[in-house]
Amino acid sequence: MLILLCLAWELWLAPLRPGGSWLALKVLPLLWITPGIVRGRLYTFRASTMLIMAYFAEGTVRAYTDQEVSGLLAFAEIALTSLFFVLAIAHVRASRAVRS
Repeated sequence: MLILLCLAWELWLAPLRPGGSWLALKVLPLLWITPGIVRGRLYTFRASTMLIMAYFAEGTVRAYTDQEVSGLLAFAEIALTSLFFVLAIAHVRASRAVRS
């Protein structure tokens, strides 16, 4: 969902420049970790919790600086990154409990 949100945000819904912006490339790290998340790799979940904080920070900054649609999309990004972070931590803890 975060990948789709970021692409739609930067290409169609509220791009920085008319016609889309290069900021849409911010989805590349998310695309890079997607296969590991889908396969349930514990290392990827651990690493992704650090990566997702960059998207949380971007959403926080843009929520306070952007207006109208872009501000609302920033709040959606904050919500999605927070949800992912909590679920990734829960998955790592559950996996660790199973191993013990």
